[in-house]
Amino acid sequence: MNVTTDIMTAADGTRIALKRMGPAAGGNRTVLMLHGLFSSAQMNWVKFGHAALLAEHGFECIMPDWRVHGDSEGPTDPALYSPGVLVRDALQIVEVLGLDDYDLVGFSLGARTAASAVIAGLSPRRLVLGGMGIEGLSNWQERSAFFVDMIDRFDSIERGDPAFMAKSFMKGQGIDPVAARLLLTQGVEDIAMDDLAKITMPTLVLIGDDDRDNGSPEKLRDALPDATLAVVPGNHMGSVTKKDMGRAILEFLS
Repeated sequence: MNVTTDIMTAADGTRIALKRMGPAAGGNRTVLMLHGLFSSAQMNWVKFGHAALLAEHGFECIMPDWRVHGDSEGPTDPALYSPGVLVRDALQIVEVLGLDDYDLVGFSLGARTAASAVIAGLSPRRLVLGGMGIEGLSNWQERSAFFVDMIDRFDSIERGDPAFMAKSFMKGQGIDPVAARLLLTQGVEDIAMDDLAKITMPTLVLIGDDDRDNGSPEKLRDALPDATLAVVPGNHMGSVTKKDMGRAILEFLS
């Protein structure tokens, strides 16, 4: 299936690319899909067939590229990265598109943002939190420190350095290091554990069998009012490349 691209202008003027695949809404279910850090809608949802699988089963997939990522703008003005900026972008996408009866799927940073956006007021029918454990919701400064250090040492990192793979992935995705550093250090907020009680819709915690990058998925499942856990093959980077992930999302949303 073909992917189309629309452009939404965020409240602060940043241009956000919205990828679409599948039958247009109107009797069909809409699913908003949020990608991970340094990735894109193309990389997380299109390349490995997850969006196509959902579209083949009647879903309209709406897949934004976060600011700094994919085909969206990556401004380098610090004023455009106040805390919670990605959550505000997600809320605006839902408002501008007039989404009402929809599902919400996120992977890694996208899962974190999806949880924050629900706490801030989004009400999807069902929610999928991929590549996420409970510790990943509340220790952003510690989790992001690895990537900030990688950016600060960007030009000196060589093969064999623990940060080499992250540097190579970020470079391959065309991410602006200056904009990425602003997003990492200013744009993301921690989630208060008490607020997880506000995530009341049926939720799937979806994790790779070798993925504990963001902590315990079991503890995240247990902290949510109505959550189940599904395990697919792979580590944090690899699980999203497996067909199993798309099939698990489809089964839960169906």
